[in-house]
Amino acid sequence: MLGLVPATRGADTLTLCGWTGPYNHTNETEEISAVVRSWEERFGARVVTVGYSTLELSVAAPPTTLEHAHQVAAEHEAFAPDTIWQGCGDFEDDAEALVGSDDWSFWWD
Repeated sequence: MLGLVPATRGADTLTLCGWTGPYNHTNETEEISAVVRSWEERFGARVVTVGYSTLELSVAAPPTTLEHAHQVAAEHEAFAPDTIWQGCGDFEDDAEALVGSDDWSFWWD
């Protein structure tokens, strides 16, 4: 399904379209949009796919060092912990996978 939302930034579409996102978590959609806006500015992230409880971003400027990737992985863990702990299951593996990765996927259980 394709949807069009009148927004100047991809991050804002999450709130404007009424996405309920991770409804099993305390995150408000406005908070999620704010985090994605920050990633837009810092990493050139763009919203690619929004699903029932999933979010995929393309990333133009991902971390290039493991040290920086650790910092970003900590943000990802706070943003969508299920992505790590029910996904790859290991913070270090997640950080290593972020180095040079131009695709970030998130999901909430």
